[in-house]
Amino acid sequence: MTRIPLSRPLAIAAALSLSACAAAGGDGAPSLAKRPVEGRFDVAPPVVVVDPPGPLPADLAGRLARWDADAVAAQRAFAAERGTAATLVSAASGAAVASERWVVAQQAISRLQATRAPLTGALADIDRLYLDRSVAEDIDGLPDIYALRDRLADMAATQNAVVEALERQLPQ
Repeated sequence: MTRIPLSRPLAIAAALSLSACAAAGGDGAPSLAKRPVEGRFDVAPPVVVVDPPGPLPADLAGRLARWDADAVAAQRAFAAERGTAATLVSAASGAAVASERWVVAQQAISRLQATRAPLTGALADIDRLYLDRSVAEDIDGLPDIYALRDRLADMAATQNAVVEALERQLPQ
């Protein structure tokens, strides 16, 4: 079997393609100028006017105020319980799992978690409201709803970090 070097077919293909380019370079070559059909779609898109969201509807203002008050009360209760929980967790940091100090520290963390219930409940309610209004395309008041939701989510995330830090201090 005779082997043909790979470079030979490549050289032949290159020579054929170059000869085709040279033949097309004469007077019969197509112009590269812009054709009339190419500019057909060079038009500005139509302006779409979107009304900004209006103010918060009166029936929602009271619910947002209640959720805000619930979150503030939960934050106060969490802050009050946090010191006690931190002290008990520190005391149990070297204790064995299921020992008296460990159980007391776990109970303190559970009480700390329980203080978060009004905040997490308000956050769930405001999430549901935001989604329902978004789906129904009721945009009035959405900036106010989202601002409160964002603030409550930040509070919940901060509290989660505190609880997780306390849990990491206890032996598993």
